[in-house]
Amino acid sequence: MKKAIVLGGSRGIGKAISESLKTLDIDVIAASKSDIDTSNMESVRKFLQTYSNTDILVLNTGGPPVLEFKKISEEDWKKYHNQLFLGFCTILQNISISDNGYIFVITSNVIKEPNSKLIISSAYRAAFSSVFKILSKEFAKREISCINIAPGPINTDRTKELIDNVDEFVDTLPMKRLGKPEEIGNFVKSIIENNIKYLSGTTINFDGANSNSLF
Repeated sequence: MKKAIVLGGSRGIGKAISESLKTLDIDVIAASKSDIDTSNMESVRKFLQTYSNTDILVLNTGGPPVLEFKKISEEDWKKYHNQLFLGFCTILQNISISDNGYIFVITSNVIKEPNSKLIISSAYRAAFSSVFKILSKEFAKREISCINIAPGPINTDRTKELIDNVDEFVDTLPMKRLGKPEEIGNFVKSIIENNIKYLSGTTINFDGANSNSLF
């Protein structure tokens, strides 16, 4: 039986991915923040002592709050440097992914269109996306597919935290609705279920046609 590790797998998009993968013949480890907190490097190292290999890895974590640039503290920078960048890099350096496996990272549409209200997220998610893109070429030699999913407005607690009036915001969206976490879960499931391998080193803008980015 194949094994999957889904970080942030107890809520939101991570939970939806976990639930979708459980419908396949996959042993899913849906890791919550109490299992691994990527902002805490000791927590990351402890997790890796228990989980050192997998067939499928989903790198997923929450993001920082809305902060004006001048109000971002040194501690904020350090915390989210770990949570959004260094923690993920450390995991990829130390965990073994089986040949013909998959690595998904759940980032954000801010890597396509940086957001002045989410400066920390824009910076560190873009930085990790660059590392992930570079590593995808090395992983490709072992038929390990690397896919970056960049969600836009999805119906999660995170979105509700960032938007004051969700109903009013929804009216501005092309589809007049928020995306469903299950849509991302089923997308990940379909990639694995259908053994799609050549879609690697790419970023999927999962935002219901909301972004203005060409690529």
